[in-house]
Amino acid sequence: MTEREQLIAQRKAQSKSFQTKTVFPGYTNHHNTLFGGQAMAWMDDIAFVAATRFCRKPLVTISTDRIDFKEAIPSGSFCELVAEVVSVGNTSLKVKVDIYLENMYEDNKHHAISGTFSFVALDADRRPTPVLDL
Repeated sequence: MTEREQLIAQRKAQSKSFQTKTVFPGYTNHHNTLFGGQAMAWMDDIAFVAATRFCRKPLVTISTDRIDFKEAIPSGSFCELVAEVVSVGNTSLKVKVDIYLENMYEDNKHHAISGTFSFVALDADRRPTPVLDL
């Protein structure tokens, strides 16, 4: 394994991030389920945390590759968000985010939403810069 590959593996492990949210009525749509835009905002936020932990540089979100809503998340649920860096380029990286749905009063956590977010590292002049300093 090269020095870069070792560094990437180490940083991936250190940057995995978790967050738990409660789906209160203010986060829901007219079906009383989590509004998709709210889920996407939470996902972008935790993806940013993982990406920043990975490279410790200023970043901007440049795209979402895809978000799959496998199941509606009802009001009164917990959402556990898990973010991990899945690929690293020169100036960019991708973070996969999974949301797990959990009923407040039952042991039944399961996968409900997934998506991938891409970020670019920026230098002081807000131009792309390498995500890793080797």
